[in-house]
Amino acid sequence: MTATDITRDETNRLIASSKVEGTAVYNHERERLGSIYNFMVDKRSGQAEYAVLQFGGVLGLGSDYYPLPWDVLSYDTGQGGYVVDLDKQVLEKAPRYAENAEPAFDRDYGREVYGYYGVNYPY
Repeated sequence: MTATDITRDETNRLIASSKVEGTAVYNHERERLGSIYNFMVDKRSGQAEYAVLQFGGVLGLGSDYYPLPWDVLSYDTGQGGYVVDLDKQVLEKAPRYAENAEPAFDRDYGREVYGYYGVNYPY
């Protein structure tokens, strides 16, 4: 990868979606919870609404997908990944879906997900 490739994919403020997908997610105890599977962006505002965390299973098999409000994530350059203020027990009870069973991602679902994490659903 050349310096030009890095500049195109990431600046000090912005990052390409291809670099977000697969990025590790940790809790504050530095436990790796999983990785970003994808993220959902509002078509009109351009705002990232969810980061979908792939969690559980073995080597990605049998994993579930946990939509996290984008605002509950913070990037930690020292860890090279995102950090959330959650422990595994809280995450295991969170709204989730299985592979090939994506929810509608409508306003009702948004309120459920954001409400679980104690965040106001702005949409």
